[in-house]
Amino acid sequence: MNTLTEHVNIVAEHIHAQRSNTQQLVVAIAGAPGSGKSTIAGEVARRLNQQKCPTIVVPMDGFHLDNTVLDALGLTPVKGAPNTFDILGLIRLIKSLRDEIDVYFPRFDRSRDLSLAGAIAVTPGHAVVIVEGNYLMYDAPLWRDLAPLWDVTVRVDVPLPELRARLIQRWLSLNYSRTVATRRAESNDIPNAHDVIARALPCDVLLRGHRQD
Repeated sequence: MNTLTEHVNIVAEHIHAQRSNTQQLVVAIAGAPGSGKSTIAGEVARRLNQQKCPTIVVPMDGFHLDNTVLDALGLTPVKGAPNTFDILGLIRLIKSLRDEIDVYFPRFDRSRDLSLAGAIAVTPGHAVVIVEGNYLMYDAPLWRDLAPLWDVTVRVDVPLPELRARLIQRWLSLNYSRTVATRRAESNDIPNAHDVIARALPCDVLLRGHRQD
């Protein structure tokens, strides 16, 4: 198993190899919940910015449907599943990046459990835009329409037993009891992880988990 630094090196080198001086590069980092894709995306962006390559991260979580909408649709118990995101809005904004204009993306505020509109400004000055999320390379209607929009695709692959442990720990870190943390992970997060893995589209770069440096 590679270290986080080794994975960052692999992705950063691949991005540099695909860059041109004229076109903004749009990168997708996909993976099941708990796979570490957010950490990798953040570290790759930090590395590229240090190398004078202006880079910004856009988390897919900003496209969560609002809780009032989920309540009306009866989808609140499965928040985080593919049908609880604004996939058409995500496709529309990713396509807008090709227009060489400022594009404003929403950001999910986990502490308030809601998305904030216009919270991430992506400008033509960003040489690289890294989008990270569970379903960015997902073989299902509408979601698969994202695949042609990416210049570089990365998948973070972690074995299910490790994902289960990480997802339970995520709830434990929010001060839930082990019983409640396990129930929350097994009722929603882990089924979503199974789904992401089962419907995964091929990616340019495959990262098999990582251990801490």
